[in-house]
Amino acid sequence: MKRRFLFVTLAVIFIVGILPNAAKCQTYCNPLNLTGQFNSATSSGFGIADPTVVLFRDNYFLFATNAGGYWYSGDLLSWKFVTAPNLPFEKMAPTAFVIGDWIYFCSSFSNTIFRSNDPTSGKWEVYCDNSVLLSLINDFAIFVDTDGRVYCYYGCSNNDGVMARELDPKNQFNPLGVPVVCSKINSLKKAKTQKPLKENLHNPNDNVVSGSWMNKYDGKYYYQCTEPIGDMNSLCDMVYVSESPLGPFTFAANNPFCYRPEGFVSRVANGSTFQDKFGNWWHIATMISNGNNHTPTKLGLFPAGFDKEGNLFTKTDFGDYPIVLPRQKYADVDKLDPEWALLTANCAAQASSSIGSGPATSAFDENIGTFWSSRTAQEGEWLMVDLGSVCTINAFQINFAENKTPGTGNDGILAYQYLIEYSTDRKSWKKLSDRTTNMVFGTNPYEALRIPVEAQYIKITGYHAPAPTFAISEFRIFGSGTDRKPKKVSKFRAVKDYRNPQIVKMSWSKQANTSGYNIRYGTDKDKLFHSYQVGKKTRLTVHCPDKNKTYWFQMDAFNENGVTPGKPIPLK
Repeated sequence: MKRRFLFVTLAVIFIVGILPNAAKCQTYCNPLNLTGQFNSATSSGFGIADPTVVLFRDNYFLFATNAGGYWYSGDLLSWKFVTAPNLPFEKMAPTAFVIGDWIYFCSSFSNTIFRSNDPTSGKWEVYCDNSVLLSLINDFAIFVDTDGRVYCYYGCSNNDGVMARELDPKNQFNPLGVPVVCSKINSLKKAKTQKPLKENLHNPNDNVVSGSWMNKYDGKYYYQCTEPIGDMNSLCDMVYVSESPLGPFTFAANNPFCYRPEGFVSRVANGSTFQDKFGNWWHIATMISNGNNHTPTKLGLFPAGFDKEGNLFTKTDFGDYPIVLPRQKYADVDKLDPEWALLTANCAAQASSSIGSGPATSAFDENIGTFWSSRTAQEGEWLMVDLGSVCTINAFQINFAENKTPGTGNDGILAYQYLIEYSTDRKSWKKLSDRTTNMVFGTNPYEALRIPVEAQYIKITGYHAPAPTFAISEFRIFGSGTDRKPKKVSKFRAVKDYRNPQIVKMSWSKQANTSGYNIRYGTDKDKLFHSYQVGKKTRLTVHCPDKNKTYWFQMDAFNENGVTPGKPIPLK
């Protein structure tokens, strides 16, 4: 079979320099680049979702809806794909848990529980195949308490409760006792007639609340689920806290604990929270394109934690920029930012060829729902970006687009193969990253340079594409410019809407040398857990979860040279 060759040109200049503190640690970038094979659901626009990560025998195991398999990693950076023919991957919302020397797997509407003591091999055995309870429910979670008792949470609905039932770990996880309705009243919802929860088939089309998950921290139980919050116009991950695994649960003051309404990829929800080998907390969630709902969903990994008052939080601001992955216990999630700016937003671009619906500029418009596509997959096709001035380059991420990708899965699809080069004058090119012999499929390859370089232009020579054309939804380059950071936003206006106190109208003056603004807010000036990341617009409507609390707002300005923090201001 004749090989197809492609070229993509992106121009950049490089000078050897010294990496910042991030050089001592490795970094990653959302969306995660998960290698392997995906089933046909991804090409139909659904993508992978509902992720669960568990730590078992020094490896992290990642399960997700529509994955066609699962992944494992020893460091949360490099993921290896595993197929397991006897696992029900066609089912939705999988969950996994560990007891002793075994890891257990089950999924919605399946009456079979599998287990393995060697999951890296893909070998699983049937533990029990008559679980009547699990065969009737969707979006459930199984939680193993520190005392060895096991609980199942299910029955997510728009009602103020969730079903819980203890399971017998010594008798094939058969239900013990009677189901309990755990109260979890959400004070943000409007009052309405509540219907009692029933232990029956959960129809996901009837309810928008989904994705049960449970963690225990410092003696308290944190029940998590995904809910829409009225005027916030977005799905969020909520958390309810209790002194008992069976509730009642109290709505946490800093809800939603995971929320990302704006950005390159946004609407972070349907996730799970886990602890790494060093005791750090992480939240992995489903990410949706901001601007094109037909783009397949992807997965994102975010730093999380508990503050001194026991509030569960997730850091999602600049959540699609590089993030440091520490190799020890960290005390401050803000220190996981390597302080690399995005250099390619709306830059000038050229290409060897383009289809009408995929111009070169679409690869640099910060919209994952649009893409540049060459007309052919032949050798010599290229794409080029001009950063506008000399910049220091620390990392890059290529987001390949699914343009006419075969919809029968990736069994016969080879990897993307390409060569990235850089130049100072668009005449003499040097090698930056050689992936011409790459044989591993991945949709979002990310690389951090061991030695940063300086550049203005870039070139990528593609040697193979698993599609009739070479298509990139976004080529993102991170580093820093050689100019000044933006000025501090001196003042901004924030007022509550008299018709709805949960709505805050914000406005500020446009300032020069600024690419965008990151508005952070929360119920304490030292706990600005929520954020909106916007471009050059000067107006924003923020939806505060609790109308009865005082919120603090801070506006940070950013450009290709870095971020200039603002001053937190209270709004009663």
